[in-house]
Amino acid sequence: MHAQNQPDKPAAIDAASGEVLTYRELDIRSRRVAQLWRARGLDRGDHIAILLENNLRFFELVWGALRSGLYLTTINRYLPAEDVAYIVNDCGAKSLVSSGALAKVATTLPELIPRCEHRFVIGADIPGWERYEEALHGASDALLAEELRGDAMLYSSGSTGRPKGIKRPLESISIAEGVANVPTLRGYGFDESSVYLSPAPLYHAAPYGFCIGTQSLGGTVVMMPRFDAQEALRLIEQHRVTHSQWVPTMFVRLLNLDESVRSRYDLSTHQTAIHAAAPCPVQVKAQMIDWWGPILIEYYAGTERNGSTVIYSDEWLSRPGSVGKARSGVLHICREDGAEVGAGDTGLVYFEQPEMPFAYHGDQAKTSAAQHPRHPNWSTLGDMGYVDEEGYLFLTDRKDFMIISGGVNIYPRQIEDVLIMHPSVADVAVIGVPDDEFGESVKAVVELASDAKGDGAAAERTLFEYARQTLASYMVPKTIDFTDDMPRLPTGKLYKRALLARYR
Repeated sequence: MHAQNQPDKPAAIDAASGEVLTYRELDIRSRRVAQLWRARGLDRGDHIAILLENNLRFFELVWGALRSGLYLTTINRYLPAEDVAYIVNDCGAKSLVSSGALAKVATTLPELIPRCEHRFVIGADIPGWERYEEALHGASDALLAEELRGDAMLYSSGSTGRPKGIKRPLESISIAEGVANVPTLRGYGFDESSVYLSPAPLYHAAPYGFCIGTQSLGGTVVMMPRFDAQEALRLIEQHRVTHSQWVPTMFVRLLNLDESVRSRYDLSTHQTAIHAAAPCPVQVKAQMIDWWGPILIEYYAGTERNGSTVIYSDEWLSRPGSVGKARSGVLHICREDGAEVGAGDTGLVYFEQPEMPFAYHGDQAKTSAAQHPRHPNWSTLGDMGYVDEEGYLFLTDRKDFMIISGGVNIYPRQIEDVLIMHPSVADVAVIGVPDDEFGESVKAVVELASDAKGDGAAAERTLFEYARQTLASYMVPKTIDFTDDMPRLPTGKLYKRALLARYR
């Protein structure tokens, strides 16, 4: 539809090179992608995988899969070959597309994924791969006889184990009706006039969903190859961006810019700044609202799509720290034994749906573990939290990361939210480490800001004093370590399993 009504409108813009992908080009190229896979024997319900940097070809591949009725898996471009192969083999992909930018990994993949019959590489010649451009050139651009919508089967981050694919049954819905998250985006004010800034890796669930949803509505995606705080501000001004999506670490980097830089750019077109993926420290979010105005919208949800909450700036200012009321599903907070607790009491966060909305591919045990022990249509992502008297959810931490020290439950996020506000701290993670006396003790792992590096002993003294002044005594870290490389995923999520493995 958009290719007919606005053929020359940009569907996506590469913010670095300025290259534009129009709706006419996206339509023709995605038709050819669909025909290519059909000619290679892939039919509705089959599976393809995409391993790419932020590349405009990403969009034609996704739309080619969706209009073919295929499942598609986008793979973290930063994974080593063995982990990429695990996902390709686990999802049963019959086709994989990568690029010359990832040649180091792509070169070693063919022997690791023998069941993946069709491998295409963009912009390179690599043994064991077909040139994508040549294969696509030979494909028809005719519409398929039937265009029932496919779906993404994305993988969890694997922060507590091997990543697992999240699979849902395909619906008998035409791709012409749009993608599944269009109603949600409309609720955020997206429409055909929206210009959406995407500063994050496209393989991740949120950027994927917001970009494809924007294009389904006929808007324009401005794709950053990688995040840079000042460049993001410049792009908002240059492209008159209306909507954007962020993670809290991006906010911290934006706030760390000099005031002269922060005030340099015209952000007047910026209507909605959405954030999620990781907890946002209260003071960080308050400063962002003070700077950008009440345009921040926060949601809590997972790739599992088992439920969600949402909170707008005006609500948040009255309830700092909340992630909002349920938008999809019914919230329940439960103890380990499944008993529901009252308002203000902390427990596992469950969402109730009419039926279990997802399954972890090939792992019934993990699927069952996500279900409530007595209500199989209630499911959890493993987060802890509580609901206040008005139904607003407050997250405390991941169940797997809670520290039990001397019988006291300690939530690392509360400590992290305080320490990140110290000007010497660029990033921080708090974990529990073995302690002979208390079972576990609190350890802070800190990445220092560039101007604070040099005297580790002085920084340690300063942070201990700050912690004693701002935290309850039982929350003050017993030890502080420093690192130059915090294991944080490009999506902004902290890879705590790596830290736990290092210290346990």
